[in-house]
Amino acid sequence: MAQQEQAPHHPAPPVHPVDEKPAVRRLVPAALQHIAAMYAGVVTPPLIIGQAVGLDTAGRTRLIAASLLIAGLATLLQTLGIRTFAGNRLPFVNAASSAGITPMLAIAETTAKGHQLPAIYGAVMCAGVFCLAVGPFFGKLLRFFPPLVTGVVITLIGVTLMPVPVGWAQGGDKGAADFGSMKNLALAGFTLLVVLLVQRFTKGFVKQIALLIGLVVGTLAAIPFGMAGFDGLRSAPIAALPAPFAFGPPEFQPAAVLSLCIVMLVLMTESSAGMLALGEICDRRTTGTTITRGLRTDGIATLLGPIFGGFPTSAFAQNVGVVSLTRVRSRYVVALAGAVLLVLGAFPVLGAVVSLVPMPVLGGAGIVLFGSIAVSGIRTLSEAGLDDSSNIILVAVSLGAGIIPLAAPTFYAGFPAWAQTVLGSGISAGALVAVALNLFFHHLGTRGTTRAAVLSAASPGSGTQIP
Repeated sequence: MAQQEQAPHHPAPPVHPVDEKPAVRRLVPAALQHIAAMYAGVVTPPLIIGQAVGLDTAGRTRLIAASLLIAGLATLLQTLGIRTFAGNRLPFVNAASSAGITPMLAIAETTAKGHQLPAIYGAVMCAGVFCLAVGPFFGKLLRFFPPLVTGVVITLIGVTLMPVPVGWAQGGDKGAADFGSMKNLALAGFTLLVVLLVQRFTKGFVKQIALLIGLVVGTLAAIPFGMAGFDGLRSAPIAALPAPFAFGPPEFQPAAVLSLCIVMLVLMTESSAGMLALGEICDRRTTGTTITRGLRTDGIATLLGPIFGGFPTSAFAQNVGVVSLTRVRSRYVVALAGAVLLVLGAFPVLGAVVSLVPMPVLGGAGIVLFGSIAVSGIRTLSEAGLDDSSNIILVAVSLGAGIIPLAAPTFYAGFPAWAQTVLGSGISAGALVAVALNLFFHHLGTRGTTRAAVLSAASPGSGTQIP
């Protein structure tokens, strides 16, 4: 009897690291690293705004729960996506941005008591609509972000955010008596040392979770010295789902709406920069479609967030640093982190457990995080043709413009309010200057492109394009 002819075997195509689904033993610790890195940043806006409008502890707890819940939903939407409508499908964390704190405080100061949060939320919702309307045009501008420009922006993300972990290392609260004390600095230094030792003397998966190990060991070391407080754990309610419009229906004040729309432009620039950075780190090309989907997620979260008590939503740069440091590029890791944020928002007592990590411990780990982002930018710049004098000038001036707000925070004090909002962010200022100089040197009045002035945003060796 003749043997039945077997069909030829075709091996399955390789899975891109972004789409890899790690085993649970790797998935959970990697997701926890993202939660630990971002938690302090997520709770900062609701804490500051809650105190400014006079909310009691219960009210601030509701604001924090809402921020965690919206961050979880936005991160899940961003990483998993809804077909071709929303979600960049990168390991990208979305949450309430600290960039909106200053204008929201200004709204609170100029609004009658009892109407402060409604006025803020009305402006935030309008900013979300503005993002949804303008977002698609950002994607079409991607050709003006070659590796030369993206390298500058990625480097600035790391450099301009470095004061954040430095402040954490000193204790986090500038008004505290022990801010900058030796015990805080010692704890931050100890945490940093643990991360370095794990990186140096371990291999494989243990090396990938060096940050999480440093956070756990640093927290345990803080307990005997009374530096890990448990008050928040004792006072936090077990469950507290946010109620719609718990602080009143939104109110729409033209000046407040305008200021938040300007802030949204800055957040869109920073979010786009974060997507470009992740595209470089993950070897997956960031296309115009990718940015449009990502910004649409920002707009949806910003529009719907105020219903439950959320604030303007954007990218979290520290989580870009986690991906760069650990090289765990799976979007499903960040999706699990988003699910955990949802749970933390629904059960504040669990969020209080995460908040046990002392600020100096976060500071020690944060120095590694933000530094690794800057390294990713330097790596991109090294491939962007810095042997050309025009490119050297472009990078030098752009980095200088981005560092001005860091070196001299009051430099733009005499400028109009809208200009202070845009230029006061080193990331957006550096990005605008880099784009303008790239146009000046490589587009205006030229009929071709030089080797370094590539019109594609993909760097050499970019990976698979998202369909």
